[in-house]
Amino acid sequence: MSGVGAPVRTTGPPLPATLREASRPGRRACSFPEMDVPAVEVPQDHRRDGRVGLPEVSERDLVRHFTRLAQINFGIDTGFYPLGSCSMKYNPKVAETVAALPGFQRLHPHQPEETVQGALEMLWRLERALCEITGMHRATLQPPAGASGELTGLLIMRAFHEKQGSPRAKVLIPDSAHGTNPASVTLAGYRAVQVPSDSRGLVDLGRLEKAVDDDVAGLMLTNPNTLGLFEEEIQAVARAMHRVGALLYYDGANLNAVLGRVRPGDMGFDIVHMNTHKTFATPHGGGGPGAGPVGVTERLEPFLPAPVVGFDPEGERYFWDSDRPDSIGRVHGFCGNFGVLVRAFAYVFGHGRDGLREVGERAVLNANYLATRVRGAYPLAYAGRPMHEFVATAKRFRSHGVRAMDIAKRLIDLGFHPPTVYFPLVVEEALMVEPTETESMETLDAFAEALLQVAREAEADPTPLREAPTTTPVRRLDEAKAARELKLRW
Repeated sequence: MSGVGAPVRTTGPPLPATLREASRPGRRACSFPEMDVPAVEVPQDHRRDGRVGLPEVSERDLVRHFTRLAQINFGIDTGFYPLGSCSMKYNPKVAETVAALPGFQRLHPHQPEETVQGALEMLWRLERALCEITGMHRATLQPPAGASGELTGLLIMRAFHEKQGSPRAKVLIPDSAHGTNPASVTLAGYRAVQVPSDSRGLVDLGRLEKAVDDDVAGLMLTNPNTLGLFEEEIQAVARAMHRVGALLYYDGANLNAVLGRVRPGDMGFDIVHMNTHKTFATPHGGGGPGAGPVGVTERLEPFLPAPVVGFDPEGERYFWDSDRPDSIGRVHGFCGNFGVLVRAFAYVFGHGRDGLREVGERAVLNANYLATRVRGAYPLAYAGRPMHEFVATAKRFRSHGVRAMDIAKRLIDLGFHPPTVYFPLVVEEALMVEPTETESMETLDAFAEALLQVAREAEADPTPLREAPTTTPVRRLDEAKAARELKLRW
């Protein structure tokens, strides 16, 4: 399996683990040119009481330190990354080239509108494309991540109901939902109410209808859902919500599965957030940056965060439209993470309508191919045909003393980043796999063979699984102790 996501190993003598350990007084990794502006004294009450205490290292040590960390780190450019639900997709390098163009890269957010017409046009066209893809009327590009998009959508939901004179207290969430959903609901001032799944892994329509009343503001739903299954009764779900004046919110984490096939707006959704860092392959991870645009139907447009990009057809100019009295206000500085939005623009218009549809089709094909290859050893949690990802269960290996975490750790030794484990919470010993649309059959076959090898080892001699990983710089940690004795500072 060499060459398919194999871990990078470094050679040579051991290096200090931290820059602090490499620090020596007087060493410097940079120098500054002479000042070309008058020196100004820092006011006394703004001065530090002592030295900053930063590490003092040479340029050579600094470069070696971060190069070594980069070699140890795992990324989509070095190997297969089958992380389910929050997948790390391959980022086309043409999008990086576009984002690095001087006209985009060297902008300043305070520039006058007349000097950034190209940037405003890009944002306008991206918004229109995202609305066409989702079936929404207008969108905000401000939210800097998916969770921020969730909160933005819920604040729009709250503003809408308050404008109607009927503030509500509850938001419904499926029991298989992403963990950010209840967190966002709470931040927005609502109470989260869980709706159970039925035997198919879909929203239990009967239980949903019993939970719906005049105090429900909306339902947050992913479709396909977090189990990778399409909600077949989505139109009935929408009718149940709209019957009491509640809104239907689309968590766009899995939008990539239905690109070009069906639009959330056509399913009956009122609010849609999109993770451009997943659906449209802009980079994410390590806390960001990301982008989580939110689209809404026409009746919700007045509540979008201000400003939005406007267009004056008579003057043929773009402008920031801040005159929006019902707006929920800003949710992020300026227009969001602009460079990430440029990358999303390049991805969307680089693929076009047919290309985006093929993205979804290949994502679904790859997931089903991989699921078929391994389902004999790792049965699917639910019987339905999965979409772009699948959730298998490893519970049969518990009789051998093996858990899903052991399987994940062993995959690292075999050269693969493991899939998501123990999520969704409704599945015992869950293994959640999303291969994405860009992986080749050779990579999928190699990953399938690794999973099958681990299954054979679990039944024959599970020792390698319990001891894994053995090829990484840090061996398996005592996770229970780490949770009980959490250290948040070095």
